[in-house]
Amino acid sequence: MNEPRYVDGEYFRQHPSWHAEDSAWKARHVIRALERNHLAPRTVCEIGCGAGEVLKQLQQRMAPSCMFQGYEISPQAYRLCEPRANERLHFKLGDFLQDDTHFDLVLLLDLIEHLEDYLTFLRAVRDRGRYKMIHLPLDLSVQMLFRPARLLEIRRLAGHLHYFTEETALQSLRDTGYEIVDSFRTAVALEAAPRVLRTHVANIPRRVLSLFSERLASRFFGGYSLMVLAV
Repeated sequence: MNEPRYVDGEYFRQHPSWHAEDSAWKARHVIRALERNHLAPRTVCEIGCGAGEVLKQLQQRMAPSCMFQGYEISPQAYRLCEPRANERLHFKLGDFLQDDTHFDLVLLLDLIEHLEDYLTFLRAVRDRGRYKMIHLPLDLSVQMLFRPARLLEIRRLAGHLHYFTEETALQSLRDTGYEIVDSFRTAVALEAAPRVLRTHVANIPRRVLSLFSERLASRFFGGYSLMVLAV
């Protein structure tokens, strides 16, 4: 998973916080998935942990006996991780697949859409955790099909190389040998703080339609991601 823009500093220059401001929101949904399925993992790993803030947030919310390990290939993001490390929270600069390790829970949060060969990566990770939790954006929507320039902007700024619907995301996991235990949508556009005016504007019809059908709101207006728990 040696993607140059994450190693050479390009991505860090565009996103100097490495999206740490979204970490509490992501951690909340990880806890939601664990509680929905009555899981209490004793070891948790996040691949592509960024600034490490998601794992820090999880450590504060989970059992004091749980151990946490983050892997990050970006030297710049790893430097953001280091101050968050403690006796139960460790970080490593390097490729997770190069270590012979196994965890109760492996987190892939907003990661696979950035990888050129995400299918091979998913197959390689599958047996490295008892449970896997995958969070990925549902970039494809009716609105987005009429805004191809926006898809290219997401590719340029956010580094998304692949665009998913709920159906294609779940099928990609099944195709790579995963068994789906649970899944639910996360309303990133509605729940996370909007950063630009156009998000505020787009949220008006998105919020109205979501009152009737979250599925339709996601399909027509986007702004949702998918959280999947798999084995």
